[in-house]
Amino acid sequence: MEREKDVKAIAIVYNETSTGVTVRDLPKIGRIAKENGILLIVDAISILGGDYLPVDDWGIDLCVAGAQKCLACPPGLAVISVGERAWEAIEKRATRPYYFDLMKHREFGERKETPFTPALPIFYALDESLKMIREEGLENQIKRHETCAKALYKAVEALKLTPYPNEKARSNTVIAINAPAGVNNADVRKIMEERYKVLIAGGMGKLRASIFRIGCMGIVSEAEILETLIAFENALMDVGYPVKIGAGIEAARQVFHS
Repeated sequence: MEREKDVKAIAIVYNETSTGVTVRDLPKIGRIAKENGILLIVDAISILGGDYLPVDDWGIDLCVAGAQKCLACPPGLAVISVGERAWEAIEKRATRPYYFDLMKHREFGERKETPFTPALPIFYALDESLKMIREEGLENQIKRHETCAKALYKAVEALKLTPYPNEKARSNTVIAINAPAGVNNADVRKIMEERYKVLIAGGMGKLRASIFRIGCMGIVSEAEILETLIAFENALMDVGYPVKIGAGIEAARQVFHS
């Protein structure tokens, strides 16, 4: 920013779904943005509800998330938080978009309406999801995601595998694991899906064949984590990787019951 004096906003992905990396310095970035009069725009699509995100305390001016990730809803809804500084910038625009007009949504929202026909079934699904979060407690939900992630990471270590991100940047909602040398990523995932009925993802782009990605979000609990590990361990053994069956499962159980 010292070199680029005309910067108006910083846009950042809080939790990168493709690599399982979380930006843990987001609060610091928020302070820097505010000190320099710059807007902070955050993509929190795969982390809202699964980790801490106090938008006001962290100085986040505009935050976008998806209902289909940690909120455990069907896909189709975007959740957007707009702060005062962001509203000021929006209001100063010389032109306004037609459909994705946040001012229009705000105007209609004040009278509990939407400017266009909404996807009502997903609205009801989100309402039910939020009720479940209130019942569990947001802090408890975040801790549950953290515990499930810790169990997976401990299991990975017990299986002599390595997470893709370094420890400080590891996500609690998307667990990225390096595929062992000589192991065909696609073969492992195919066996997991067809033989053990558990679906995990590979990488994206250059990492397509290099990493496994396990979703750790929404209603995830000990049961889903252990079922995934059973399938993962057995699939690795099925492709000839020298894995000690039960090592990862036992490491995960110790996290849940410590």
